[in-house]
Amino acid sequence: MTRTRVVSLLAVAALAACGDTPAAPGAAPVTFTNPVHSQTFPDPGVLHEDGTFFAYGTNNASANVPLLTSTDLVHWTPAGDVLPSVGSWATTGNTWAPEAVRTDAGKYVLYYTARWNRADRQCIGAAVADNPRGPFTDPSPSPLVCQDDEGGSIDASPFRDDDGTLYLYWKNDGNHIGVPSHLYAQRLAPDGLSLTGSPTRLLTNDKPWQGAVVEAPEMLRHDGRLYLFYSGGAFDSDRYAVGYATCDGPIGPCHDAPENPILRSSPAAAGPGHCYPVTLADGSTWLLYHAWPPDGIGSVSPGRQLWLDRVDWAGGRPVVHGPTADPQPMPRTAS
Repeated sequence: MTRTRVVSLLAVAALAACGDTPAAPGAAPVTFTNPVHSQTFPDPGVLHEDGTFFAYGTNNASANVPLLTSTDLVHWTPAGDVLPSVGSWATTGNTWAPEAVRTDAGKYVLYYTARWNRADRQCIGAAVADNPRGPFTDPSPSPLVCQDDEGGSIDASPFRDDDGTLYLYWKNDGNHIGVPSHLYAQRLAPDGLSLTGSPTRLLTNDKPWQGAVVEAPEMLRHDGRLYLFYSGGAFDSDRYAVGYATCDGPIGPCHDAPENPILRSSPAAAGPGHCYPVTLADGSTWLLYHAWPPDGIGSVSPGRQLWLDRVDWAGGRPVVHGPTADPQPMPRTAS
């Protein structure tokens, strides 16, 4: 009997001792164990539609934007490549950190990072589809965001506020050319295909734990307050970690939390980061993120695996229970 099986049996016994019983044969499981997807799936961005979670990830050997689907955040099924071709402005091969949003017109816009074919820069494009499974196509001859003088632009993340207004968050790729990296915000047009106004800087890499990088911004509204989750440090090391800031509005100003980072390496997972917070119908918050196996940092296989952990809120502060390698209760994803 394997050690994993022994641990699982002990966890079931512990639940029974507390008055909980394991699920009957054929019923939904009561616990899960990380990672929730053991193959490489970096930079997850999630869309929830009609009971299905759609997770979009950085390119792999066979897909520009690989898709995973799930109904419970734990069991994920590969569902092909949603971006068969990058935009005409881009070069295939470095398609990073995609995220999607549904617009008021019922279309879906996928924001993705790709190599600009005019320079050694990663830039942000916007592709459109009729459903979250794609295929997405980019109609523009140029990137949506490309800060050439700041190293390029990566890690685009859309956010719809409670009033319906759309915003886009991203990072200039400053570490690519040896200049500071910043997190930016700007308002999106209702169709999600253009930006209005001017970009605003929200945060800069000015803390020791961040090293040369702040990236992967994710805005979340919880109990009326705005929280900007982000990652810092070198992605291909065990120093990569997650922090957060509180923000006065969708375009700032934002205030870095003194207790950062709130998710960092453990004996079970190295370099956890590029997280995506998910709020469920019961009000609970869960964090999807990628992490390396401690003995596989920088590997192609298994690479950066998909992890899931619960977030609690203590005095207005997010507290991440992770990286958690022991069995834990399943999320309550049913509405």
